[in-house]
Amino acid sequence: MEAFTTSTAIVTLAEMGDKTQLLAILLATRFHRPVLIMLGILLATVANHFLATLVGTQAAALLNADWFRYLIALSFLAMAVWALIPDRLDDAAQTLAPYGVLLTTIIAFFWVEMGDKTQIATIALGARFQDLWFVTAGTTIGMMLANAPAIFLGHRLLAFLPLRTIRAIAAGLFLAMGIGVLWSPM
Repeated sequence: MEAFTTSTAIVTLAEMGDKTQLLAILLATRFHRPVLIMLGILLATVANHFLATLVGTQAAALLNADWFRYLIALSFLAMAVWALIPDRLDDAAQTLAPYGVLLTTIIAFFWVEMGDKTQIATIALGARFQDLWFVTAGTTIGMMLANAPAIFLGHRLLAFLPLRTIRAIAAGLFLAMGIGVLWSPM
């Protein structure tokens, strides 16, 4: 259960102000179809985070050594720094294909999430907990918790949300995870 709750908390906070959250706001303001956008984000996130968690769990199973533990810890520490850097939505993600709201959301969200800090965090969480289902479920719910308000409230949310504080909290969680991995045996 720790894998689920930790994954949910870390990804929820890491997603705040992230480029995929900006994409969610862009899709919501462009299409005005929040339910289809939420469904598209859910489907894209399940697929993307399942694959990311699978990579993390398999890597941990194959590389169960001290040096790999240090690599995981360093990845969490790097995520702590990265969480403090504001994201911008790439120009490529702003070009929306004419495939309908659901398919556009699935494709755009899946590809924009590639190499994103929440995907990298999901790989690290998979390696840390080695629990494919709970990490995937936790990170997916974290994405939905962070993106639902963005979709339903759009730009109004950004006016009230202290992203700097949320980024600092996310950085603190990544820092704590990195230190925790260093101090605990794998």
